[in-house]
Amino acid sequence: MAYRKFETVEEMNDYLNENRPVWMDAVDVDDVIAISQGGCASGAYMPAVTYHIANQVMAKYGDDVLEFIEDHLGELPAVPKGESWSGIAVFYLSSAVELWAHQYVDECQTLLDNQ
Repeated sequence: MAYRKFETVEEMNDYLNENRPVWMDAVDVDDVIAISQGGCASGAYMPAVTYHIANQVMAKYGDDVLEFIEDHLGELPAVPKGESWSGIAVFYLSSAVELWAHQYVDECQTLLDNQ
């Protein structure tokens, strides 16, 4: 992915939110870095790991979430054995959010390092 030139964190935050999928809540540079470093389960992006929220998001946007994952990985990762429906929603939504964040983490980190 080609880097864009951002002068400020605010510019990058605006870009991230203009380009985030509809199935994600607003994020900022710090969120992208935290998601990429620790994953959603670390608490970096709670909507993806809160069962009732993940269920709602997947009920409304599940096809888009799964398509995003397939577009980036070529296939859907296997769900861990014995996972509940809510656990499946969390698994796939977290995977998609983490994939999305990884696209931008280097740019975010570079911007912060140069501030």
